[in-house]
Amino acid sequence: MSKPEMQGMQGIQGPRRRAVLGGAAAAAAGLTLAGCGGDDGGGDEPKGRKKGEKITLTFWSWVPGIDKPVNLWNSKNPEVRVKVEKVSAVEGAQYAKMHAAIKAGNPPDLGQIEYPVVPSFLIDNGLLDLTRHGIDRYKDKFVGWQWQQSVFGKGVYAVPQASGPMGLFLRQDLFEKWGVEPPATWDAYEAAARAIRKKGAWIETFSATNGNRFAGLAWQAGARWFGAEGDTWTVSIDDEPTRKVADYWDALVKQKLIKTIPDRQNAWYKDVQTGAMASWLGASWGDALLVGNAPRTAGKWRVVPMPQWKRGEAAYANWGGSTTAVFAKTKYPKDALDFAIWLNTDPESIKLLIENGYGTPGAKRGYATSDLDVHKDFFGGQAYSKVFDDASKGVDTSWKWGPATDTLYQRLGDAFTAAIGDGSSFRSVLKKVQRDTISDLKEKGLKAEAG
Repeated sequence: MSKPEMQGMQGIQGPRRRAVLGGAAAAAAGLTLAGCGGDDGGGDEPKGRKKGEKITLTFWSWVPGIDKPVNLWNSKNPEVRVKVEKVSAVEGAQYAKMHAAIKAGNPPDLGQIEYPVVPSFLIDNGLLDLTRHGIDRYKDKFVGWQWQQSVFGKGVYAVPQASGPMGLFLRQDLFEKWGVEPPATWDAYEAAARAIRKKGAWIETFSATNGNRFAGLAWQAGARWFGAEGDTWTVSIDDEPTRKVADYWDALVKQKLIKTIPDRQNAWYKDVQTGAMASWLGASWGDALLVGNAPRTAGKWRVVPMPQWKRGEAAYANWGGSTTAVFAKTKYPKDALDFAIWLNTDPESIKLLIENGYGTPGAKRGYATSDLDVHKDFFGGQAYSKVFDDASKGVDTSWKWGPATDTLYQRLGDAFTAAIGDGSSFRSVLKKVQRDTISDLKEKGLKAEAG
């Protein structure tokens, strides 16, 4: 842990810090957290806005087009204006900025926070426990498993926005030209990779630095990276399901059946545009990404379900997904919560968010699955969002994120990059990252052990 981080942790009152850090594991197990909350552990409850008072809430987000629904809100709520401040999402820069603001005592009122990193903000006492402000009455408006990602003990620390159920984007024209069937299983995927390689192209890349996607692949296989026993976090990155996934991709890499360039960067975009890369295991928000970066391939793409480990199964996973969180220091908790709920449930707001490709909504109502087919022409007229809607129903909802996931992703990226470079096994990556993650949690004052 860096010196500034240690100083920030020391600034939390002793009993308060132990409640948050020691209690987080119990919360992950679904236990009640006495005294665990997101507020700053001291001072009076904010009095909120006076009747007729005009205020401005700050909202940090990187979502493209987020200003459109915010502008709509502002036009309807002149007394409670929201000011969007864009933050960079490159290599976690947005979270570094948020954590720094929390430690400095000047965070925004609201922030865009992905599901995997919500626990990290609980360690900072950075998020407001929204149950104290009536969020429970909105629970039925949201998809259950997305809601649950921000629930720790009896506290709810963020409002679901969207998820990213996974599927397989593929160039149907190339698959048909080469006589390759869309793979329904991972065995068939390897066979397809071999057939496509013989044609001089590649089926995919293993992006060493994309820990988020690797987590999704492990999730689908039945992994449980984080759990809890009492007040102790259990870390199981080196479990059998994840080993199976690691072995599979290790074999593809060593047989040179897939590339190893980073995805969603210039070289990858070029391969996607030219047809040198014939498919991509992506998430529901990937439609906008392909449209924006491979315009000359319009009409040639389709979406099919994610390959299964056993034919006939329907196990899927999630890549990405965000919440709208309220920071503990806000002076206007009720108004901030009202905006967060409106942003993610109002049909007009959802329509604007969908148009900008934000993923699969966290709200249960206010849209139809067909509304998500914003780029239907690009996918040859396919109602492609049904594939992702079906996948969302097969996501294992028992998966729970643990603290320091942003650091975990960095460690995975470094270790996979090194393994590809020196030819060591992907299994060795899991062993190393598990050890390092346990050490990371202990350095943060948490109890942690191998699961």
